[in-house]
Amino acid sequence: MTDPVQLSSRAVDRPSTSLNRTKHVAEQLEASFLAEMLKFGGLDPKSDSFVASTGESQFASFHREALAQEMVKAGGIGLADVFYRSMMERAHDA
Repeated sequence: MTDPVQLSSRAVDRPSTSLNRTKHVAEQLEASFLAEMLKFGGLDPKSDSFVASTGESQFASFHREALAQEMVKAGGIGLADVFYRSMMERAHDA
């Protein structure tokens, strides 16, 4: 089975040290969670609205991802720290 941390780190730039990489992956996980919450929270183009178009709905996920990344950069909601501590505990126990 492929390690999720390895999968996540392949998709983004790899920070130099293991601790930085782990922190970066934790932040990516928080951003993914926030993007999904933005989607379900109503930050998605409505198909019945007058201005919604095919292009708008196709690029809405990019908009949500960008907003989520900025939210994490601004401090997020604290999930990255929880994810980081959990990953470090698992690594320490292994």
